[in-house]
Amino acid sequence: MLLHRDDPAKDPLVGNVKVTRQDWLNAALSVLKSGGVEAVKVADLAAQLHVSRSSFYWYFKNRTDVLEALLAHWQATNTAALVAQANAPAATITEACCNIFRCNIDTRLYDQRLDFAIRDWARRSDTVRAILSDSDAQRVAALTQMFVRHGYAERNATARARVIYYMQMGYEDARLGETLEERLRLVPDYLLSFTGQHASAEEIEAFNAYARRI
Repeated sequence: MLLHRDDPAKDPLVGNVKVTRQDWLNAALSVLKSGGVEAVKVADLAAQLHVSRSSFYWYFKNRTDVLEALLAHWQATNTAALVAQANAPAATITEACCNIFRCNIDTRLYDQRLDFAIRDWARRSDTVRAILSDSDAQRVAALTQMFVRHGYAERNATARARVIYYMQMGYEDARLGETLEERLRLVPDYLLSFTGQHASAEEIEAFNAYARRI
């Protein structure tokens, strides 16, 4: 994967605007999420940023280079965030699942649109499909170990991890159009379904307060 190889202090000036590597990456991310990987084109990104294409080649060798950077960004944000939430301290399994639920309501933590864009891209690329499969495996493994830490047998933990992961993915894709309050009313029942345990009132209130702040 592409690594950052430029000192931000040495970013080039294009016209009167300082365009950084992150500016190019942000533009590419936006296009990837709105139009798919085929829409990520150097000329179009330059037009969006109102700069010359020569600025792009200061940071990236070619289009493939920026596509690799997009994949690296996705892994370093979405995948890393879900794994981190699965490993976050929690006194109970229901509290641990509430930590996972944060990924589904906080776009600063986890970008669902980016995940969907990567999955769509994977349908067109065997290489991306392999990367996606590895990422899914990492996420499910982290969720499995979350259940194991709270006393579930390995096979049962794996099944529960798959249920919570793939259900949440499909839930977002369904775009039910529900309000936040409608969604929050079902949280205690979702937790019971996923864990077989009743969450405490304190856990529910803490999660609801977080969701409303977001």
